[in-house]
Order: sequence, then C-alpha cells, then structure tokens
Amino acid sequence: MKIHTLINATLLLGLWALAAPAQTNPDGTPDTGDDHAGQAQTAVESPEAVARRLQWWSAARFGMFIHWGLYAQDGCFWKGKDGQSEHMMLKLQIPITEYAKIADDFNPVKFNADEWVSIDKNAGMKYLILTAKHHDGFAMFGSPSDDYNIVKRTPFRRDPVRELAVACHQQGIKFGVYYSYGRDWHDPDVPTEVKADGLRRSNTWDFPDEGKKDFAKYFERKVKPQVRELLTQYGPIDVLWFDTPEKNTAAQSRELLDLIRKLQPDCVVNSRLGYHLGDYTVEEQTIPADGNPLPWESCMTLNHHWGFKKNDFDWKPTAALVRNLVDIASKGGNFLLNVGPTGAGEIPAASVERLREVGEWMKVNGPAIYGTTASPFKQLDWGRCTKKVTPAGVTLYLHVFDWPKNGKLLVPGLTNEVMSAVCLAGGRSLTSLQTSGSTTLLVPEHAPDKLSTTVVLTLKGGLNNKP
Repeated sequence: MKIHTLINATLLLGLWALAAPAQTNPDGTPDTGDDHAGQAQTAVESPEAVARRLQWWSAARFGMFIHWGLYAQDGCFWKGKDGQSEHMMLKLQIPITEYAKIADDFNPVKFNADEWVSIDKNAGMKYLILTAKHHDGFAMFGSPSDDYNIVKRTPFRRDPVRELAVACHQQGIKFGVYYSYGRDWHDPDVPTEVKADGLRRSNTWDFPDEGKKDFAKYFERKVKPQVRELLTQYGPIDVLWFDTPEKNTAAQSRELLDLIRKLQPDCVVNSRLGYHLGDYTVEEQTIPADGNPLPWESCMTLNHHWGFKKNDFDWKPTAALVRNLVDIASKGGNFLLNVGPTGAGEIPAASVERLREVGEWMKVNGPAIYGTTASPFKQLDWGRCTKKVTPAGVTLYLHVFDWPKNGKLLVPGLTNEVMSAVCLAGGRSLTSLQTSGSTTLLVPEHAPDKLSTTVVLTLKGGLNNKP
C-alpha cells in the first residue's frame, strides 16, 4: 500500500504555476481551455501570501455553485424545442435578437437571496458562487458597461449579485462569482478554439467570420470593465471563478489577475483564468483517483445539468453526495455542488431536500470535513480517511462506507498508540487493538450512520503507518 501525501501549500506556491488537469465541458466534450501548453506564466508571491489567501477556502471544503440565467426561463427549452442544456443558445443556434427576447419575460419574483443562502448554510456549505455571466453573455448583475443585463433588460429590475452578496455577508457565508471569460455568444468579437470534436463554441450563426473577430476588443470593451464592476460594486468577492479561456493571450490573463490583485488581493481565483494562473485547479464532474498535491476543487451537478432542465429528474441520492464529499476531502480537495434555480427564482425542491439531508449529516460529521487534509492511506477497502495535525497531535477521521460484518474494522499499517476511538454519531467509544503492524477497532454490529459513519482516532505522537 502506497502512502498518499498532501504537500503543504506553503511549500508549493511561492512561484505559482498550476499543473492543471484536463477539463470536461458541461456537455461532456473535452475542454483544454485552461491548458495553453508551453505558455505557462508565473505569478511571484510569497508562500505566506498565497497560504493566507487560501486559508479559509482550504478549510471550507464544501460550497454551492449556482447556474442561473435566461436559459432557466423555460427549463432549457425555447419555443418548444429542447435546448439540451444551459448551452441552448449554442445548441439551437438561437439568433441574438431572438434569445434576447427571453429577457422580456424573465421575472424571477420568487428569488429570495436570504433563502438561497440559508439553503447553502444549512447544507453545511461555507461558500456560494453565482454565475454572474455565462456563455450567453447576459449579465446577472447591474453592469454599467453593458446594458445586456438583468437590471436593465428584464421586468425584474433587481441585482441578484448585490442581494446574494448582502445575504452571504449577513449569514457568514463566503461569496463568489462565476465569469465566462473566453465564450460570449452575444459579442461579435469572441472566437473560440476548435475542440477535439471538431466544433467551435462561439457564435458562428450571427457572426460567421471567425477571422474578423478581435478578442482584444471584447477583452477591453467587456471583460475588464465587468470584472472591475464585480470587484468594486459588491464589497468583498471571496472567489472569482473563471470559465473557458479560449483565444485570450498570456498577457491578457496576467493583466486580469493583476487587476484582481490590485482591487481585491484576498480574492481567490481558479485556474480557468488561463495559462495555469490562479490559486487552485478545477476538476469537472470527476474525482481524481489520487487527488492532487496542489489545491483543487471538483464541481459537480445534482442531476445531469448545470442550469435548470425541466425534464431532468435524475437526482443523485443523498448517500452519493455525502460520499462524494468525503472522497474529495480525503484527497485534499473541495466539493462545489451545483444547483440550477428555475426561471421563477426557486431552487428545485428535490435539490433542497437532498441538501437538507446532507446538512443533517454535516451537523454531526462536519469536524471530519472542515479543516482536514488528505488521507495518509492510498486505499482503504471500507471507505476513506481525513486527518488533522495540530501541536497536540494527530487526529484521523475514518469514514466507513461499508460497515464490517465481523465487528472488526482494520486500519492497515497504522502503528500509533490510539489514545481514543469514538463514533461521531452517538458518541460510542470503541476498543482498539494493535495487531501485526496494524490497528483493529472493535465496532458494534450495525453502523451508527447508514450514509457514512465517522470514527475519530486520537493518536499519540506523530503519524506512523507503513506503505
């Protein structure tokens, strides 16, 4: 058995260049948008500065992603046609003049920022990220630089980013915004790369000549002004979650990061800014088998879509959500779980119910998730492990998915003296035995928690375990 080691962030991040893994688009196609091979840039920062900025984020482990926009109006359908996803403008090649008409009817009067943030908080989540602008180019905030936004173009006339920022601040939740960087189907100057499937993901039906498109014009006219607005109109922005760098240059990505650092130096930035810049890397709809020694996050949907899809009822069960959270935390990552609100402004009841159930589990087991680091074990047949190391010693959290039928839970290779072993659910103390270079715990016949039972091991001294 190999040892899985999480390298301390302060040893990695002085000269920062993320080794970003391959990405997958929400429609299932490969996306190498943040992997500009051979052109990686470095951002010179002290290890202390990077570690300080990431401190809350690394401890949080669990957050909410919210994909919300005009595509939600009829659940990713347009004039009775199935648009397949929040990419429906692209999928159906809806002309700008027609797509913009959706805004005439977009009036999400049931939107309640306090309620959304409460759902996040009650689920045990520590941060929330809203799509401020998705690929359709429509801003879900009041953008002085571009009138194509929810405040100017809809009967709603309200600013969800402002209301969510206030609600998050009041409820102690960190607030972030998503910004589609290299795709904007409303702008005439946004070309895209040709992906592995041979298709472009730019607006070629309104603007067919890719050669005439000038990304620099779009960058100066829309990207920089809107990023500046997001960082100056709403107080602290804790995360700027970029998506789909395409034809941007290294200098543009560098300029954008410098702007962020100037306006809000504590803002955490993901790697999809491009050219391996940023504070953490992103996995989409996957959990890497071995995690990543760098800070990383996995974003996933509750069903099969990011935006609200009115005929998608295939919701992940609560047990799968809990175990995904545990799996990700055991590999040193964060779990960003997505909800897609309706056009009326409601988070679907099925999403709310599952998040409530995850929250019930987190009320008991949160200490085994928040502030933990990756497992010292490569593989455990019965589940996963997270750990905390403090001056007082080492605590291991054993997350048992498959409860042993023989009343014995084997922790292979662990030779430390166990000071205490306690089930978080119910508080029952367990007997531990040292056997053949491993530790065996005597456990009750039935699991105290069917979703995932956490056993807390307090160890004497430093961690001793064998490969």
